[in-house]
Amino acid sequence: MPSFFIDRPIFAWVVALFICLVGAISIPLLAVAQYPIIAPPSISISTSYPGASPENLYNSVTRLIEEELNGASGILNFESTSDSLGQVEIIANFVPGTETGAASVEVQNRLKRVEARLPRAVIQQGILVEEASSAVLQIITLNSTDGSLDEIGLGDFMIRNVLGEIRRIPGVGRATLYSTERSLRIWVDPAKLVGYGLTADDVNKAISAQNAQVASGSIGAEPSTPEQKISALVLVKGQLASPDEFGAITLRANADGSTVRLRDVARIEIGGLSYQFNTRLNGKPTAGLSVLLSPTGNALATASAVEAKMKELSKFFPANIGYEIPYNITPVVKASINKVLMTLVEAVVLVFIVMFLFLQNIRYTIIPTIVVPVALLGACATLMLAGYSINMLTMFGMVLAVGILVDDAIVVVENVERIMAEEGLPPKEATRKAMSQITGAIIGITLVLMAVFVPMAFFPGSVGIIYRQFSVTMVAAIGFSALLALSLTPALCATLLKPVKAGHGHARKGLFGWFNRGLDTSRDRYSRVVQGALKRGGRLMLIYAALLVGLTFAFVRMPGGFLPVDDQGFITTDVQTPSDSSYARTEAAVEKVEKYLAQRAGVENVTFLTGFSFLGQGINTAQAFISLKDWSDRPAGDSAAAIVADINRDLSSVRDAKISALQPPPIDNLGNSSGFSFRLQDRAQKGYAALMKAADQLIAEANAGAILQKVYIEGLPPAPQVNLMIDREKAGAFGVTFEDINNTISTNLGSNYINDFPNRGRMQRVVVQADSVSRMNADDILNYNVKNRAGQLVPFSAFASIEWAKGPTQIAGFNYYPAVRISGEAKPGYTSGDAIAEMERLADKLPRGFGYEWTGQSLQEKLSGSQAPLLLALSALVVFLCLAALYESWTIPLAVLLTVPLGILGAVLAATLRGLPNDVYFTVGLITIIGLAAKDAILIIEFAKDLRAQGKPLLEATVEACSLRFRPIVMRLILIRLWLVFRRRGNCLRL
Repeated sequence: MPSFFIDRPIFAWVVALFICLVGAISIPLLAVAQYPIIAPPSISISTSYPGASPENLYNSVTRLIEEELNGASGILNFESTSDSLGQVEIIANFVPGTETGAASVEVQNRLKRVEARLPRAVIQQGILVEEASSAVLQIITLNSTDGSLDEIGLGDFMIRNVLGEIRRIPGVGRATLYSTERSLRIWVDPAKLVGYGLTADDVNKAISAQNAQVASGSIGAEPSTPEQKISALVLVKGQLASPDEFGAITLRANADGSTVRLRDVARIEIGGLSYQFNTRLNGKPTAGLSVLLSPTGNALATASAVEAKMKELSKFFPANIGYEIPYNITPVVKASINKVLMTLVEAVVLVFIVMFLFLQNIRYTIIPTIVVPVALLGACATLMLAGYSINMLTMFGMVLAVGILVDDAIVVVENVERIMAEEGLPPKEATRKAMSQITGAIIGITLVLMAVFVPMAFFPGSVGIIYRQFSVTMVAAIGFSALLALSLTPALCATLLKPVKAGHGHARKGLFGWFNRGLDTSRDRYSRVVQGALKRGGRLMLIYAALLVGLTFAFVRMPGGFLPVDDQGFITTDVQTPSDSSYARTEAAVEKVEKYLAQRAGVENVTFLTGFSFLGQGINTAQAFISLKDWSDRPAGDSAAAIVADINRDLSSVRDAKISALQPPPIDNLGNSSGFSFRLQDRAQKGYAALMKAADQLIAEANAGAILQKVYIEGLPPAPQVNLMIDREKAGAFGVTFEDINNTISTNLGSNYINDFPNRGRMQRVVVQADSVSRMNADDILNYNVKNRAGQLVPFSAFASIEWAKGPTQIAGFNYYPAVRISGEAKPGYTSGDAIAEMERLADKLPRGFGYEWTGQSLQEKLSGSQAPLLLALSALVVFLCLAALYESWTIPLAVLLTVPLGILGAVLAATLRGLPNDVYFTVGLITIIGLAAKDAILIIEFAKDLRAQGKPLLEATVEACSLRFRPIVMRLILIRLWLVFRRRGNCLRL
């Protein structure tokens, strides 16, 4: 094969240019992301049961759905939340590789089986099934530039003109309005109802009957008489369209001709559908919309599409409405990829400089430099064919591959140059002879290097996706490098190099001469050291065995990890006021946080969603999404970690709120913070109180220890509750049914959705609820009235009483068990692996009946940690088998692999001294070390075999082979050292 291209250099150029062309076409078609999509496919099931308590909601709705989810095809785990607002959300995670459409169909089919058992109110509200995502990609806000629109008006405009457009964008998993649309609100006065002898149920029935669509038909429709000449539709206005028309609804017509109308007992207005959420941008009220990335979406492409869509939509906005996107997680993606691209360029430049220093000829240097971009473009084409993206892992693979890519070309050029200098052959003949010596070595090296990385591609799970993308990148780059080393590189050597006289050596004067003398001296010393070492093989093997023992001990003691937590340019802050707080108290705490952040350097925008947090929803919660200024505008003191630490320290003194700032996790959809995600489960049905007691014990011990900090329950604390104690015997004696009691309570306190009304081209809801002054105190409930069978009004005080208690504001479940979500992080000096081990140790001390599971990033970290040793062992085994087949020997592969532990030992010691964990990057680095160590050993063994074939003794052949390979090995060593120094100063890529 090399001879073919030596004789046909244009053919070699055509092959290389074709690779470049395909790669160049592929680059703009490749998606760009920070990390590959590794989160398990997730399906969200959400519904509501207005007015239901968390316990009732969990038992009557959530548990029934969870029961059906058990055993679903491909399901990994599921987690539920049932809260005091009557909201249920269940997230079902499926094994990686499951198609989300099939998972959604599976979930919907199982929901159909259980629908008949769910409360009617839940069926009326509807059950929403969609792709789940916890990654808030962007937050869009609308503001009134002249102050003429309030939050409800802005929210109504957003749901009419923006929400649907955003939801249709590919990659958007969910778009949630954190404001409200308009609705017709009927605020009933219970006292007036009593005065007219009416109940809330009378109001509901009257609205339902008199605000209805009428299918009136037409006159003259077929079948008709032969004499009929015309036909026309008959129109009857059934649906009412304004507060005045609803106010005219007749509740009762008296015998004397008088009537009681709705406006006589209620205040009617066009208000908000829900008053649950509010959005604030830098302290000013706005309407907000969060855009969540779908599990299969590309963050950069989706964010760009959202920005383009908003720019397009804004052309149709009224002059008094403006928009902003104050929160966007994608700048870190662009910055990360740009820095890695710069690293790639720096690596190529350093390769050129170091090669020129060693080869000392511009023609010799240009040849390997040409090969690098061609092989990388070929790798890009492979990524497109595989359906992968340009991300930190694939770019990391390309950066590491640069040294391997150039080494193949260096082997060819260096060997051609050596033969020309020693034998005086012309370039073409020298290239033929050189390729006859090293073609086998190049093929062997390529097979071994591919064998090192191929096992990574077959590991399952989310961590396997990370390994797979890195593996494909490396294997593709190595494959193209070998192809070019056998085609383009010899063709270039034969055509670009100039003849030299026999005996021509490297320069002995000037800078190059000084360098060559130093290198020759080092090589001679190295040869003597090798020769001396070979005479003391037994002692060296004892030292080697001791090093292996030390390596095993150090590797086992290394703390675990998943991926490093970096400054991503944004953070989140949770605000939680006491469980009995009103909205006013929560808003006051939010204002304190806004005031602090307004003067904190490094903060650009603060978007607050009041009523929402990652811990749960309620009027005592709020979540801040904080965008930081560009990295170039922030010194080290304004890093994300520093700002988080300052917020937690400075705002801990706020008495009426618990304020917690967190950095986001490195991978989207694997949790909402960078800490661990632990689920404590009640597996023995011990009850809510016992579960909370166990959780409190676990958290107290965790925070008191030396390893963990900021360990807390990820949820809302118990809150005061009013228990309405109904004496059913008394109610029955008064002729009152429990259904009538339930309807009255639901309408007055929880609100009741009756039907819809047309409002400016959109059907919006009609909602009945008691006016605010009639539901501020618990005693107001006893003043409500319900009709008995005789049509008489019976006050609640006749058969009910009130008791105050404290109960859960939300109930969480995990894999069908009641659970408590616990989050936290490791103290400085400890890793996430240490934190996981400590939590498991403490959880094992809890009473019997309590179990635990991990989820999110913590689950993936445990999986990656358990897979890493197997992955390393499998890579070493595959290398051994490939070498055994290549050399038809069991001892030569063993000699090659004996060099690997020394390389791993250096990596483990360096990581231990720097306090780095055994994470995904470290595992990838170790596998790369296996390949590089094997590569150097193969070349030395290949040259030693040739020298032995020439009749030289084993010891002499070994020493001479080491001497011949000394120069290129040192060349790559210096290249890597210089590159790492530059990267440490640039501080953008962690190796």
